[in-house]
Amino acid sequence: MLRKLSLALALIIFSLGAWADETSLRKLIEVAYPKMNVESVTKTNHAGLYEVYMGGQIIYTDEKFTFLIAEGRMVDTRSKRDITSDRLADLSKIDFSSLPLDQAIKVVKGNGNKKIAVFSDPDCPFCKRLEQNELSAINDVTIYTFLLPLDQLHPDAANKAKAIWCSADKSKAWNDWVFNGQLPKKINNCDTPLEKNSALAKKLGVASTPTLFFADGKRMLGAYPAAEIEKALLASKR
Repeated sequence: MLRKLSLALALIIFSLGAWADETSLRKLIEVAYPKMNVESVTKTNHAGLYEVYMGGQIIYTDEKFTFLIAEGRMVDTRSKRDITSDRLADLSKIDFSSLPLDQAIKVVKGNGNKKIAVFSDPDCPFCKRLEQNELSAINDVTIYTFLLPLDQLHPDAANKAKAIWCSADKSKAWNDWVFNGQLPKKINNCDTPLEKNSALAKKLGVASTPTLFFADGKRMLGAYPAAEIEKALLASKR
């Protein structure tokens, strides 16, 4: 009994010490980079390094923040596993069920039992490539497209997004545009969710299009091959 209590006490003391180290390190980073949002600080099992998740990326440092390793990858030399990529995928997950799907264009293919959300700019060439070459090859999926015009890159994208959203058949208008380059002949006026989508993108850390989210919260950036998207869709259903 005493042995169990001693072990439990040791674990508590160790946990408090680790928490104190992480809290102190967080304060040092926030002083050095006051404009950055430090989302998490975690001690790794490698050479006394700490993992810091901030600004949508992972950096590594020591407990006194005497150096930092940015834009690097930690790889397990035995398994060849990219530890940084795996951790970033976990840390950047979202709660898919919290997405305001009424702000998205819904396209159902087949039974639609797999679900994916895509932030897309109507004038983004990679978004069109994603739709034409990759998503078109996937069956039994429901695609929720959040229109996200990036005005600085594509000045006319917002007008196209409004025309598509205000169409009587949003999903048809979206498909007509991405597959045939045709906008609705009749342009209607209506309230659009574009500003809300922009705020949502900022909240989720979406800075580029296309950005994909799966039902398990995992995100994917860019026009990945259909096989990779299908693999992520199946994994998200488990």
